[in-house]
Amino acid sequence: MKHGKKYVEASKLVDRATMYESADAIALVKKTATAKFDETVEVHIRTGCDGRHAEQQIRGAVVLPNGTGKTVRVLVFAKGEKANEAEAAGADFVGGEELIPKIQNEGWFEFDVVVATPDMMGVVGRLGKVLGPKGLMPNPKAGTVTMDVTKAVNDIKAGKIEYRLDKANIIHCPVGKASFTEEQLQQNYDALMGAIVKAKPSALKGQYLKSVTLTTTMGPGVRVSTAKLV
Repeated sequence: MKHGKKYVEASKLVDRATMYESADAIALVKKTATAKFDETVEVHIRTGCDGRHAEQQIRGAVVLPNGTGKTVRVLVFAKGEKANEAEAAGADFVGGEELIPKIQNEGWFEFDVVVATPDMMGVVGRLGKVLGPKGLMPNPKAGTVTMDVTKAVNDIKAGKIEYRLDKANIIHCPVGKASFTEEQLQQNYDALMGAIVKAKPSALKGQYLKSVTLTTTMGPGVRVSTAKLV
């Protein structure tokens, strides 16, 4: 894969053989963010889990203390009093049955997170085939199937992110923007890694965190030492 001039220049700042302490890695990824837009800072965590086994699956959510730097649009499936609560909490869209054809037939996806009250999951379940592949299906483990819609909406708006294993047993998560201060990124990184360390499956034998890499949207990867996390 051929990289552009900016990427090549940024890569020269990174020593591929070095495992950086998180503070040094954060300082470095900020330096390598040279795009004309405010790049997202991402963490990629390669685990020793085998997601094909249910007991080694990892899925959860964590509120980043400084948010993600992105405005998140929340859709809530609720009715009656819970629908009013969701609106009062600042949900961008609130509805029920009537939203099914809009999403299914018209391809309406102007939302980033879906929350549902448990009594609405029968309705939302009909959207499994379209929401599932996009990672938008509400899930109790992620706190998006709940009666406490006020807390769910507030947490998401405050910077709650979901983490889960992909097919290659890697977790990909944003921890902020390149415009964040090093301190803000560090706090977000620590919150995420703390949650992931806690989520280690008890069934896992062998090494849990195989590698941790920090990167910006367009920048090179910076390897982070996991010594202090294990």
